[in-house]
Amino acid sequence: MTDPIADYLTRLRNAIKASHRIVEIPASNIKKEITKVLHDKGYIQNYKFEQNGPQGTIKIALKFNPTTKQNAIVSLQRVSTPGLRKYAKHDELPRVINGLGIAILSTSKGVMTDKEARTEGIGGEVLCYVY
Repeated sequence: MTDPIADYLTRLRNAIKASHRIVEIPASNIKKEITKVLHDKGYIQNYKFEQNGPQGTIKIALKFNPTTKQNAIVSLQRVSTPGLRKYAKHDELPRVINGLGIAILSTSKGVMTDKEARTEGIGGEVLCYVY
């Protein structure tokens, strides 16, 4: 697999389209950090890291609106790919839907959102957009 983060986002997208409640994804440290950011910002309901085998898995409970059955995540878009990395300085960080969505960044201080990186004054690699 050449791009594990794109695989992570695709598995989430497919589970949302199929209206699944829970999705299992092979774990890695960056995927765990992205999952924590999504949970902190309210895009997923819950998550659990399971240590089975050398790699482990992440179980993610997706968040749906009970009346409309619509998911909290409308779009997941990969920005930086292995073939074309996208970096942004702290003063050039992207705003997703004029601040309604989030951009997840990999910085020197860990994985964080664009708003947190702006307040810390650091830039980094723009991993994905979520709204």
